Amino acid sequence: MKREKNIRLIIEYNGTRFSGWQYQPGLLTVQGEIESALKKLTSQKVAVIGAGRTDAGVHALGQTANFMITHDLPVVKYRDGLNFYLPAQIRIKQAEEVAPDFHARYDAIWRQYRYRIGFGRSALFGSRRWEIERGLDKMLLDKAATIILGEHNFATFCAVSSQKGSNRCLVYESRWEWQGSELSYEIIADRFLHNMIRSLVGLMVDVGTGGVTTRSFRELFRSRDHTALRQVAPPQGLYLVAVGY
Repeated sequence: MKREKNIRLIIEYNGTRFSGWQYQPGLLTVQGEIESALKKLTSQKVAVIGAGRTDAGVHALGQTANFMITHDLPVVKYRDGLNFYLPAQIRIKQAEEVAPDFHARYDAIWRQYRYRIGFGRSALFGSRRWEIERGLDKMLLDKAATIILGEHNFATFCAVSSQKGSNRCLVYESRWEWQGSELSYEIIADRFLHNMIRSLVGLMVDVGTGGVTTRSFRELFRSRDHTALRQVAPPQGLYLVAVGY
């Protein structure tokens, strides 16, 4: 009798043409493509569990996923085997066997995201960052970023229809950095609400342009009123960087 194995994948993808991570009938999704590739590779229908359900247009540098399978294919063959069947926009960076009880989503203790902002229009990078015509005051951005550190209720930054019983998240890192000519927002937290990072970035950009004061940012944060936000950052600038266990 073949032994059931739990395989963990580290995945990179360009989310531009996908309707998000999660499988949706009739739509092109990252999970759907990986499950399809697994079926071609092993002739088995396998459910793949992702650590984060990235939205349409969102990218990943280090998405983690796992699946259970009873097959004699050596674990080291899964990376190259899946990459053979996957579209070029999805790459398996690593495949390894893990403990039977490992769960990519529920065992995660932190997730790291990055949001990229460029200035001016680019023919090459327009689908991989938010391009803004005017400059941003990084000092103001830094002040806004520090306000959300720690454990808080993030209902303001989550669409009302997606809010849960608890909207509390613990933010370990929140900072802005220059990456060459781009500004990059780095955030690490124990969990994220739907559209939380894009809503945060949208409001911080309002602060960075002088349209919203840091005092108003703090007041809006405490208000728990998502309808008070003026803009949500577009999806193409957002990347799931890594997941910690």
